[in-house]
Amino acid sequence: MLRKSPHLLGENMHTIDDGLKSELNSKGFRATPQRQRILGIFQNLPQGEHLAAEQVHTLSANSGKPISVSTVYRTLHLMVSIGLLRELELAEGHKYYELNQASEGQHHHLVCIECGQTIEFSEQLIDQISQHHAKSSGYHMVDCQLTLYGICKHCMS
Repeated sequence: MLRKSPHLLGENMHTIDDGLKSELNSKGFRATPQRQRILGIFQNLPQGEHLAAEQVHTLSANSGKPISVSTVYRTLHLMVSIGLLRELELAEGHKYYELNQASEGQHHHLVCIECGQTIEFSEQLIDQISQHHAKSSGYHMVDCQLTLYGICKHCMS
């Protein structure tokens, strides 16, 4: 899923904006160099890109400042638990991660089961129906993720 974008491997991969750093600090966690590098990787991803833990590890290693695989997994788990990242299951048994940017609204995913291509899309009707069902069941909805699986036109030909 990850295309090698030159800017992902550049120096700016290691820096995160002050907002993410202070959010990490406000939740009681230190902004260690490893955590900052991992957040920087996600912050510099092109719109619509998602990373698996192994890809985060590879990008870190390619930058010249490797992070151990176990630290990558622990950091991803921590960042999901405190709401900085979203964990997605876009393919059977494979978890991917993206920045949790609630300010940009909900988005959903369309995944090709042949090649793994993933397209993000927004649909207000899905969000409204989800909100309605949550509210009528006495829930307060905090997230809505719809993943549709199909075969892209490239794989069908």
